[in-house]
Amino acid sequence: MAFALETLAKIGFMLLFMLSLLPALIWAERKGAAFIQDRTGPNRASILGIRLAGLVHPIADVLKLVFKEDVTPARAHRVLYSLAPFLVMSVALSTYAVIPFGDYLLVGGRQVPLVVADLSVGILYVLAVASLGTYGIVLGGWASRNKYTFLGAMRSSAQMISYEISMGLALMGVLLIFGSLRLTEIVAGQGALLFGLVPKWGVVVQPLGALLFITAVFAETNRTPFDLPEGDSELVSGYHLEYSSLRFALFFMAEYCNMVVGAALITTMFFGGWQVPWLPRQTLEQHGGALLTASLGLAAVVLAVAALLLMRRARRERGKFGDARDREPGLLGGVCAALALAAAAALLLRPWTIGPQAASVYATFAQVGAFIVKTLFFSWLFIWVRWTLPRFRYDQLMSLGWKIMLPLGLVNLAVTAVVMALS
Repeated sequence: MAFALETLAKIGFMLLFMLSLLPALIWAERKGAAFIQDRTGPNRASILGIRLAGLVHPIADVLKLVFKEDVTPARAHRVLYSLAPFLVMSVALSTYAVIPFGDYLLVGGRQVPLVVADLSVGILYVLAVASLGTYGIVLGGWASRNKYTFLGAMRSSAQMISYEISMGLALMGVLLIFGSLRLTEIVAGQGALLFGLVPKWGVVVQPLGALLFITAVFAETNRTPFDLPEGDSELVSGYHLEYSSLRFALFFMAEYCNMVVGAALITTMFFGGWQVPWLPRQTLEQHGGALLTASLGLAAVVLAVAALLLMRRARRERGKFGDARDREPGLLGGVCAALALAAAAALLLRPWTIGPQAASVYATFAQVGAFIVKTLFFSWLFIWVRWTLPRFRYDQLMSLGWKIMLPLGLVNLAVTAVVMALS
């Protein structure tokens, strides 16, 4: 019974983490695009006059999609047409099951591992389940009975075959070095230090593999510059052209879920996962009180400085745009000031006096926080790349996958195997 409750709690955390990131990432996508293109960005939707710098827009999107007419093409294969978006979304959520988001949590003297399913073949599960997402895209494109959606579906299948091979080759170098297919063991292995100084992260021991893997993940998630299955300028909207209402929303949400899963995989395989650089679990527990105090103090200082800078900007640019952009710096500055006061007030609780059990909980939160911060960074990188690089031509996409990334992946694997055999 306890195991079932623990598993349900971990599944709930996983779903809450992924689904709560969706509106934030959609907001960040719009604000990032507006910043790069020198536009205002979302600032119209409001609730009782409160716009929250555009954060109300995701709520408006949900309401719009719920009440929008759900149109099914007359010639569509109705069963497969309806199944496709649910398949894509289910695969996106299921892939996350084997990714560890922390070491363990001490509950009643028991160590609860912070991973939903700690499979001995975890990385094979990720590759197998992630590849199923293409079935949903192909089904949606074919079942719509539209030549543009069918072309988008065919592009997606070709793209998956091209880049999953390079992705697997990039991962094999990491698997050779850490000697395991279990993601928890790979992350634990990245807690060591090379030469007593540099964290033994995957990106340090496999820099070429990391570059190939990140590129392949961009292609697998159909994000620009690899969004050929959607290709607005060529295929109108690609494989989901004929979808509307909530079925279109599932395709839309699945893209961002895949983005979060991709960012989590990059973090897990090449950037230490939940490992805090130079601070192993033992150190976090032994010096939990001092580290918690330092963390709160640093957070208070950083947030206070951010609040001052934002308030200064709000005063300097008052009335500059004549729209909601004038209020955003002041609003964000107020939020930062409130958080800074909360962090400073927490110091009054004398966090340096915490006991061993509280120190263990702090270590867990520090590791989970490290994982979340790294995942958010790579999620942001997905957004930044989308609005920075242009879309490839289809022949360029295929050439990159087969003529450049595949040979590099083979060379990287061969060199890694030789080095491991000689060491």
